[in-house]
Amino acid sequence: MYEQKEINIIRDYMLRADQTLAVAESVTSGHIQAAISRAENAMKFFQGGITAYNVGQKYRHLQVEPIHAIANNAVSERVAMEMADQVCSLFKSDWGIGITGYAAPAPEFSVEELFAFYSFSFRGRNLEVRKIIAPSKTPWEVQQFYTEEVIREFASTIV
Repeated sequence: MYEQKEINIIRDYMLRADQTLAVAESVTSGHIQAAISRAENAMKFFQGGITAYNVGQKYRHLQVEPIHAIANNAVSERVAMEMADQVCSLFKSDWGIGITGYAAPAPEFSVEELFAFYSFSFRGRNLEVRKIIAPSKTPWEVQQFYTEEVIREFASTIV
């Protein structure tokens, strides 16, 4: 299901560096948290995560800027960055991952092509944000695709 090699890379780095990780998810609905929790000794580096699925919860728990979030249906580079930064603070972690996007078309927002923005933060400072385009598949398959991509990219970022 998830590539264990990258999960082990993340685990080994975190344990060696004595650092921790937390995740703020929307579009992936907890899949990234589930993937990271599969690591042996995850309790030694994985602080946990939050799934905030709508603008109100992203504002309340992750302090995303509400006017921008409402204007963009909470799907933008800025929102992903704010999610990654704030999850570091919320969980007192060194590293944060934030992701927001679409796993299914949203005609009411003129979204036919599925995409997500994800971001990595280190000690509350954003390092990067990227956009990924998903293949046209079922929402669950799209969530899996995003999860695998983020895990792979995070593993390559920290090594």
